[in-house]
Amino acid sequence: MTVAQSLDVGMFVIACLVLLAGYPVAATLAGTAVAFAALGWLLGAFDPTFLSALPQRVFGIMTNPVLVSVPLFVFMGVMLERSKVAELLLETMGRLFGRLPGGLGISVTLVGALLAASTGIVGATVVTMGLLSLPTMLRWGYDPKLATGSIAAAGTLGQIIPPSLVLVVLGDVLANAYQKAQTDMGNFAPDTVSVSDLFAGALIPGLVLSGLYIVYQIAVAIISPKSSPAAPEGLGKVTFMDVAGALIPPVALVLCVLGSILFGIATPTEAAAVGAVGTLLLAGQRRAPHRTAVFLAAWGAIGVLLVLASTVDMRLGRGDTTAVQSVGIAVASLATIVLAAGVVFASVVCFRENVLKPVLETTTEITAMVFTIVIGATFFSLVFRGLGGEEMVAHYLQRLPGGAAGAVLIVMVAMFVLGFFVDFLEISYIVVPIAAPVLLKMPMPDGSAMSPIWLGVLMGVNLQTSFMHPPFGVALFYLRGVAPPEVKTTDIYIGIIPFVIIQLAMLWVLWQWPGMATWLPHLIYGTTN
Repeated sequence: MTVAQSLDVGMFVIACLVLLAGYPVAATLAGTAVAFAALGWLLGAFDPTFLSALPQRVFGIMTNPVLVSVPLFVFMGVMLERSKVAELLLETMGRLFGRLPGGLGISVTLVGALLAASTGIVGATVVTMGLLSLPTMLRWGYDPKLATGSIAAAGTLGQIIPPSLVLVVLGDVLANAYQKAQTDMGNFAPDTVSVSDLFAGALIPGLVLSGLYIVYQIAVAIISPKSSPAAPEGLGKVTFMDVAGALIPPVALVLCVLGSILFGIATPTEAAAVGAVGTLLLAGQRRAPHRTAVFLAAWGAIGVLLVLASTVDMRLGRGDTTAVQSVGIAVASLATIVLAAGVVFASVVCFRENVLKPVLETTTEITAMVFTIVIGATFFSLVFRGLGGEEMVAHYLQRLPGGAAGAVLIVMVAMFVLGFFVDFLEISYIVVPIAAPVLLKMPMPDGSAMSPIWLGVLMGVNLQTSFMHPPFGVALFYLRGVAPPEVKTTDIYIGIIPFVIIQLAMLWVLWQWPGMATWLPHLIYGTTN
């Protein structure tokens, strides 16, 4: 092993050890990079001119149109949690399914999936469901292990069901990795893979994973009825209007955000802006129900704008505008005014109710954390590459037994193990940029090219486990923080194990049937990736 390779290995090991010691992630990554860049320069193994690329890379991160969606999705998730949509959903679904054995656990999974498709924020979902559902499940006689496992697993669905921060980050990283892999293979007009492709690819696996959670809960209810009993007598009845009132707002939000992305009406960033506006309107409506007509008009304006954007060419300054296009522009202008009035009114209501300020503060904190980690990870990967780490990884991956399948398996195992200690952002911005270009150049056993969408979804499901597997799963810490004192930490750790096994089974299914991830993108976009 050369000096540069030894430094690469040492750099990775030291970064992991410092992270385990509890130092901030961004400072650890950047500080380790600075130290090993200086050490490599002194030993003649690192060219300091590599660092001249750092300002341009940081500028590229700040202006990346995909990453602009991050604060919008974060705002969307935090505001949705504040708007009490999750609380109403959990209460209504609990009353709807509660009379069935295991019904409350099923309702938790359904609400988790719906909130995942609305926000993609794990922390808010786990905390909300832990505060609202866990006491009720325990009061009804649920086994604490099953109750805590169900809540933690349902809360992490936001990392694989689009839209989610994991998929946004992976989509951005894989797009660059795929272009680099094709360029290295001599294709200087490379195909592209986008966040929208990854959203479409992850949708079916995410829904199947939710279904597997429900199947497990039904099986437990049949095998061990005492662990997940039906609701006690006296539970209030739920009407059709109750269900409609709880379901329509989040479903409408999902259709506006996810539907506009999948059907090509809007980019992920544009759709995130629509979602942020939609959650603001929802929060305003919850806080000022006597002004529902104003918010319904604003929602109608969003619907009109989405329909016009997908059916009418409304570009201004054209000399050949038809009568239909002129009418469309006029209607869109009116709808924009109505929507703007609704947003201003909702903002005033939320500000007066002390909702808007804490949401903006939390959004700023999370966004700053994400981008600081991304910049630190970019610095780390730049020095790692400057020390020849990419060539070293390629050398070892290409010589593993089993070819591409063996290399993918090793990378998946490494990501799974790293998930015990570090967050998905660090894994996404350190491991994926290094390993993905190598993997995407390797042919599969049948001779076909490796699909970046399949690889991305596989990594996404794998990264989801970093939120829930013991001992350092973030979702477990969130749940521990809001769980009643009678719930032991061991109950949470043991309860999550069956759901981690289900996720590993999902990884095996994706491995055996890649079409589960590639079929929908091919159907919608005609992509062959």
